Amino acid sequence: MPTIPSDLIGAEAHSPLTGSPLVLVEAGDALPAGGVIVAVDRAGALPMLDPADYDAMVTTRADAPAPWVRIAPDRLDAQLAAVRATAAQSPIATAMLARVLRLGEGLEFEAALELESLAYSTLLGGAEFARWLAAAPHGESGAQAADPVRYDRADDHVTLTLASPGNRNAMTAAMRDALYEALANVLEDPSLPSLTLRGEGRCFSTGGDLPEFGTARDLAAAHVIRTQRSCGRLLHRLGSRAATHLHGACIGSGIEVPAAAARRTGAPDLIVQLPELRMGLIPGAGGTVSLARAIGRHRLLWLTLGAFRIGAGQAFDWGLIHSIEP
Repeated sequence: MPTIPSDLIGAEAHSPLTGSPLVLVEAGDALPAGGVIVAVDRAGALPMLDPADYDAMVTTRADAPAPWVRIAPDRLDAQLAAVRATAAQSPIATAMLARVLRLGEGLEFEAALELESLAYSTLLGGAEFARWLAAAPHGESGAQAADPVRYDRADDHVTLTLASPGNRNAMTAAMRDALYEALANVLEDPSLPSLTLRGEGRCFSTGGDLPEFGTARDLAAAHVIRTQRSCGRLLHRLGSRAATHLHGACIGSGIEVPAAAARRTGAPDLIVQLPELRMGLIPGAGGTVSLARAIGRHRLLWLTLGAFRIGAGQAFDWGLIHSIEP
């Protein structure tokens, strides 16, 4: 019987089960079947492409509009090498992130959070995360404050402050629970106060506390906790009442959560980074939803693929923050 070409068979060439799912396509070339597809515009010509066909789009054009990511010509090859390395190290997490971003684009905010959490719990039980965990340093985090979230009210405005500078406001379970309860109080306050979320110390938050990674034994229960106690969900529900001011390092959940606020300002020293793929995970504190709605899924995938850092200027240009303020 003759072999009939099939998209299903072709897609398996880029299966994360057999190798890296990443496909770098020179802008305008034929598209492959399957894979995490990145358009590469070396010439900076900005060809007319349908963004729906791609998971990320990079160009050397200085004034590139969304969803393109602009990369200086002398840095392009190094950044492409970085994303290749990540996709080869964590192929399943890479493919899952691209899929979650595509599916989540068409969902309501809270449904997309549910999708993200299901994927995140799946990856917590995977070999890629297990390898990272086995090699990760197991040192202790800095001292966490006894009351990690401070609540202050003046008239009809509440300021919530992440107040554990001793561990750089790491998002421990205790910090998350304290923030969730404070946000719930603001959300359900019949006087409808406005809210600003800030961080104390050198940075807003360096994200999840590394010693807590891998400690969950019941991943199904972890999914329920993650969705029930989602701080990003409450910030989103607050709508126009919620603002956040970001400064210093905002890593992982330290940017995923505040990105759900309707109004976001950033200090000049702001640094944003998403390192989860290198851990065999995807953003799991709401970032595939909050950040995707702020900067678009293409730019978010690229940032996460390379764990690239962006500063206040680029965060402003992309719409992650609405203004730069001290």
